[in-house]
Amino acid sequence: MPALCRDCLTTFENGPRCPKCGRPRVVAHDELFDLGVAHMDCDAFYASVEKRDNPDLRDKPLIVGGGRRGVVTTACYIARIKGVRSAMPMFKALQLCPNAVVVPPRMEAYAEASRAIRSLMDELTPDVEPLSLDEAFMDLRGTAKLHGKPPAVMLARLIKRMNDELGLSGSIGLSHNKFLAKIASDLDKPRGFSVIGAHETMDFLADKSVSLIWGVGAATRASLEKAGIRSFTDLRRWEKDELNTRFGAMGERLWHLARGQDHRQISSSRPMKSISNETTFSKDTASMDVLDGHLWRLAQKVSDRAKAKGIAGLVVTLKIKNSKHASFTRRLTLYDPTNTADRLYRTARGLLDHAMDKAPFRLIGVGLSNLIDASGADLSPDLLDPDAIKRARAEQASDKIRKKFGKDAIVKGRSLR
Repeated sequence: MPALCRDCLTTFENGPRCPKCGRPRVVAHDELFDLGVAHMDCDAFYASVEKRDNPDLRDKPLIVGGGRRGVVTTACYIARIKGVRSAMPMFKALQLCPNAVVVPPRMEAYAEASRAIRSLMDELTPDVEPLSLDEAFMDLRGTAKLHGKPPAVMLARLIKRMNDELGLSGSIGLSHNKFLAKIASDLDKPRGFSVIGAHETMDFLADKSVSLIWGVGAATRASLEKAGIRSFTDLRRWEKDELNTRFGAMGERLWHLARGQDHRQISSSRPMKSISNETTFSKDTASMDVLDGHLWRLAQKVSDRAKAKGIAGLVVTLKIKNSKHASFTRRLTLYDPTNTADRLYRTARGLLDHAMDKAPFRLIGVGLSNLIDASGADLSPDLLDPDAIKRARAEQASDKIRKKFGKDAIVKGRSLR
């Protein structure tokens, strides 16, 4: 059976240890050197960056997230042993792991680390499809002649370079399609390398829960269970027409995935669907002064990101969560696309005015979607708002000052509330 040492990258026939370096970090599989679709998932990415940048945190349970009213963004594996999970309320996480060190997210540091990882992946293949800052699909089929090594060796080298050059670790899933590659990357975390071959696909999936299917959340799982479908074997008992009738457009996808079939291509140019930003308050608030200040800052952050990417959007979304943890969204479609903070803020503020009956709030967010190229943005003057053009020009001047002297070089008074 073909085998690969993940430490020294030696290839050999199956054995518990590498014959060259003697180490046990070996991956072996009949199809190891025949597969080329991979999913790389960094291990506790935000927490790993924090520990890399602050060695004093290395052996401590670490949580990246907001204050006591916020949620866990990422937890290191020491904290996960105590039961801490992403998206868990912070107060609950600290009950489970009271000695955890909590640090606020540093998105710029994570984005910088992500760009460095992406640069390493780009050296392997042009077909890299990022899913987030810390995970991506890669298609390495046909790259063996270019690198002189099969994809499995190059993937092990990628993880080794991430560790040696960037101080970060990741896990690899290798298979024959995206669906199975993503499943594989979760099988042996952290620092894992798992393989699901074409010949074993049906047997591998047979007794697995359908919750493994990407996009099957609690509601869909409940619908499947109501139909007697809990495992992939249960799903295979259904004909394609029956699944289409019962589950609509998703039925076709379920039929194929039940058999491990996924024909999606890895795309390096998947378009962005939306831009958003939100904040969680340390204390519930119904104060319009407080809410208004946060609303402006969120609108400006979304605007800055849209302008930096040269895009604009037609739909403005307001997200709110009240003191009972109930979430609400309000949307408004504009008459022409925008990426200005002024229009984002004024639109979101109008939506907020009509949602104050839900107050007090513990979270507020602003989003922009239905994105297009910015060249078509803000072309039509608002005849009902004669000052809109003046504010747009003022914002352009403000953007130039902030670009030259820093984002805090000029601020609006409402942002200080």
